[in-house]
Amino acid sequence: MTQYLLSVHMVEGQPEPSADEMAQMFKDVDLVNEEIKAAGAWVFAGGLHPATTATTVRVRDGEVVTTDGPFAETKEQLGGFWIIKVDDLDAALAWAAKATRACRAPVEVRPFQDDV
Repeated sequence: MTQYLLSVHMVEGQPEPSADEMAQMFKDVDLVNEEIKAAGAWVFAGGLHPATTATTVRVRDGEVVTTDGPFAETKEQLGGFWIIKVDDLDAALAWAAKATRACRAPVEVRPFQDDV
């Protein structure tokens, strides 16, 4: 079995969902989470605060420097993720299809590197 990252991407500048829409999204994501757990594919998942809350840490000229804000300067930022363990890419894509419907945002699927 392979572990896959299903990453949810939020696009800044899009209209915010209403409180009712957001409540329904949370319910839908909870249902997908329960399905993933029941199928034995669950490893871990989590939602993230907006990219504006990020701090980037890097090395410049041998010194560690921290800056406020996300690393990537883009309107599309990571909003949350699932880590699942399934037989193959097709199974991961099937879970991503459910996830994108539930969270109403694009979901990227990427396998983890095999242990060396």
